[in-house]
Amino acid sequence: MSVKKFLSICAAGLLLNLVGSMITKLLNLPIYFDTSGTILIAALGSYMPGIAVGFLTNLCKAPFDHMQMYFASVSILMAILTTFFARKGFFSHFGKALILIPVLALFVGSCALFIEKFLETASFLQSVNQVNLDFNKNLMYDFLDKIISILLAFAILKKIPPNIKRSFRLLGQRQAPLSEEMRRAVEEESYLSFSLRTKLLLILMLSSFFISLSFGVISCLIFRDATVSDRVKAVDSIVSVVLNELDPKRIDDYLTLGRNAKDYSAVEAKLYGIKHSSTEVKYLYIYRFEEDGAHVIFDLNTTNVEADKPGMVVDFEPGILSYKDDLLSGRPVPPIITDDEYGYLMTLYKPLYDSEGKCQCYAAIDFSMNTLTEYTQGFIAHLLVLFTGCFVFIFVVGLWFIENHIILPINTMAYCAKNFSYDNVTDREKNMAMIKGLKIQTGDEIENLYSAMIRSAENIEKYLDHLQLAKVQVANMRVKVFAMDELAHKDSLTGVRNKTAYVGMINKLDQEISEGSAEFCMVMIDVNFLKKVNDNYGHERGNEYLMNACRLISSVFGAEHVYRIGGDEFVVVVTGDKVSLCRYFVKQFQMEMERKNTNALLEPWERVSAALGIAFYDPNIDKSADDVFKRADKEMYDNKIAMKAQRTD
Repeated sequence: MSVKKFLSICAAGLLLNLVGSMITKLLNLPIYFDTSGTILIAALGSYMPGIAVGFLTNLCKAPFDHMQMYFASVSILMAILTTFFARKGFFSHFGKALILIPVLALFVGSCALFIEKFLETASFLQSVNQVNLDFNKNLMYDFLDKIISILLAFAILKKIPPNIKRSFRLLGQRQAPLSEEMRRAVEEESYLSFSLRTKLLLILMLSSFFISLSFGVISCLIFRDATVSDRVKAVDSIVSVVLNELDPKRIDDYLTLGRNAKDYSAVEAKLYGIKHSSTEVKYLYIYRFEEDGAHVIFDLNTTNVEADKPGMVVDFEPGILSYKDDLLSGRPVPPIITDDEYGYLMTLYKPLYDSEGKCQCYAAIDFSMNTLTEYTQGFIAHLLVLFTGCFVFIFVVGLWFIENHIILPINTMAYCAKNFSYDNVTDREKNMAMIKGLKIQTGDEIENLYSAMIRSAENIEKYLDHLQLAKVQVANMRVKVFAMDELAHKDSLTGVRNKTAYVGMINKLDQEISEGSAEFCMVMIDVNFLKKVNDNYGHERGNEYLMNACRLISSVFGAEHVYRIGGDEFVVVVTGDKVSLCRYFVKQFQMEMERKNTNALLEPWERVSAALGIAFYDPNIDKSADDVFKRADKEMYDNKIAMKAQRTD
């Protein structure tokens, strides 16, 4: 949804509230009808727009009726309740919508009535009592107001397209809508024991509270100072009137003669008239201060305290002792505020000077400060109600911002990171699409973190692709290295292992000997008549002769045990369980060799003749594998000599 369309819908809700309020005033109806727009916008399923419309409604009406701002908290509360029930599906069916009528009427109506009474009495307990007394009288009007508002909102909601409702539900989110699976997972992650949401909300709540408290205390102090200043001006003007009724030249006569002095009674009557002009004037008296105390000139009776007679000397009261020197010198003193057995009073002493500038006496008024306490309590009550609405509004705005700009993006990124799979290319591509699909656009460090997360994931994906390619290359190289190793250790003519492989086997056997785990035997085989075959039939037949000899050796002893270490020399190394069968293998080889040599059908190069020598490893006499080889080699030479002695050719 575009910002323009969103603002238009919210403005329509605000206008609906204001028009409804104007209609009820013009028709002098006993209902307010200024909440239908708030209910409509809140019913779309988003807290913030409903709260904003409710708050702005009271703000727009405040210039014409300042009391409206005190009911902003009621509008906010109603928006919150309506949104909550809307998300539970109460506006999807007519029957459920009707249930909201008594809920809003009772709850919101009670809160509004309580605020009204609290502003009047400035007392919580009195407000509760007044609500109990007046609730039934206002309940009918609240029901009527909510019936019209909810039915109107329900009818309008039926005409609003579903896509607009979804847009309102997702209002404020700086990313793409979440899937249902991700939404549930993110909600579970959002309510950790001490999550970032909890910390930020705690900071927001405490900061808002302390700011509101500081502003409230400062406002109360300013209000109190201003009220005291007004009281001082009022008392000063009254004392000035009193001084105008006094003749400085007559003060001595009033003091010495008292009521017998000329004009004393007339002046006293005027002073009584001045005192009775204001109910807040509790005491009025005129003193002359001397070292021995306050000499009474005039003192007016009250219902509670009998006046002192003229000429009496009264001790300095505790509240004015700090100003004794000023009073004795005839200098002005500031207002004195006391709270004692006479009550909570502000006393103002004002000097009366004669023509020569000498202080003849002080006129004093004790002014009741009880109204100041009442005004202060009323001011605090108004301030508390006003700040409650503003505090809730600021808190909800902060919560909305924190949720959509911080908590939701971080939790969705955490979900994607935790569920990112690197197992195969398909999973990685799916996870990358999920991360990029978030489309977080907060325009701050969160978006930078999201961009960095995407870049990191892309780099990891590239690294894994390169790693997979490297694995394939390494595997191919291993195959090639293995093939080259096999080639390097294989005899090119016969295909069995060569002398290089034999040296490796000797080293391995030496290691086993040093470890005490060696068990092997060696068979030294030297092929006879190779030179004769080469000379008589050519080197090709000689090579074929060697290959036939190797085939026979491999077929009997196993090709994996055969090594060609020279032109016509082969070594068989048998290890493990087959060692005990070695002599049997030698006999088998000799029998096969005998059979081939006696076969007249075979060509000379197909007949095999070889001398053999066998030696078993003996830890008592052999220090190395070479010792075993030497014994096998010696036995082979002995066998070769014996075979030459038996030949007749």
